[in-house]
Amino acid sequence: MSHQPIVVLPRLAALARQAAPKILEGVIAPLAVFYAALAVLGLKGALIAAVTWVYAGVGWRLVRRVPVPGTMILAVIAITVRALLGFWTGSAVIYFLQPELGTICISMVFLASVRLNRPLVQKLTLDYIHLPSAVLKHERVRRFFARITLLWAFVLLVNSSVSIWLLLHQSIGTYLLVRTATVAAISGLAVLFSVIAFRRVLGRLHQDPVPAPSA
Repeated sequence: MSHQPIVVLPRLAALARQAAPKILEGVIAPLAVFYAALAVLGLKGALIAAVTWVYAGVGWRLVRRVPVPGTMILAVIAITVRALLGFWTGSAVIYFLQPELGTICISMVFLASVRLNRPLVQKLTLDYIHLPSAVLKHERVRRFFARITLLWAFVLLVNSSVSIWLLLHQSIGTYLLVRTATVAAISGLAVLFSVIAFRRVLGRLHQDPVPAPSA
């Protein structure tokens, strides 16, 4: 009887080394560019600088025919929403609200990807880990990615909801401090759960027979 190929999830340190450059470029760098430009050029100049950085990164990959990481796609969605709202209002409160609205938009993308049977967590995972096609087609793996994508949609919604409440009811200083700690805690627990669940799924694959190909 044929069995699924055994896939071992790399150590967390190895995953972190693989993920760090892409997260740095697609998430952290645009934020750093934004704040640096904000101090020199003001809000609208900062928005232009951040948008330019993200879109330039995508354009460079398209020209070189290099796959665009899922984290960068999410950054494009978020920065587009933030830039449109920033130019439209020019409000400081709306400025802090923008990333939260972007997070809500991304959570909707996560939900839609499950509905379309293309769970976004699967694409993000494949940016960092190679999985054989036989593994990706396994029902247990497909179900895992769908459920984890739903989990992360919920996590993003919770993070944004808590952040918006803090923004509207607390001082900016309190908002920044409490939001950072809360989002880090919730996201950290979700990452830990996701990794443990993924290891558990991969550990069981060798016990499942490969479905016979259809005639």
